[in-house]
Amino acid sequence: MANATTPAATEAGGASAPPDIATVRATARRLLAADAESFEAAEVAEVAEMTARLREDIAGLIPAVEALTRALPKDDVPRACALACLGEARMRLRLGDGDTDRVRLSVAVRMARTANALADHHQALGRAS
Repeated sequence: MANATTPAATEAGGASAPPDIATVRATARRLLAADAESFEAAEVAEVAEMTARLREDIAGLIPAVEALTRALPKDDVPRACALACLGEARMRLRLGDGDTDRVRLSVAVRMARTANALADHHQALGRAS
């Protein structure tokens, strides 16, 4: 099973702008609304596409959220929560795609939850600064 990783330039802040939050949320919502039984074989390719898109979105949101945390005091609770979420997001990017359809959907759902959480932090910290 191959692991997908974040390109070094994106991780280091080389991305120009974070992804569109509304698009990230729409993709995440589609995956979170589904369950493992509702996806048919024809939709497995769509799950793979959405997972790949979410990986890119997460990779783009990581440096954006990280930049927003720098403006906050070291003992700030929202900052600590966002930093924990960033660690989780980096871990999710190291997940492989999975060997079976059920595992692929599970990975996709985890990516959706992580992307949604990063979008929440991006919006909350963006308003706070």
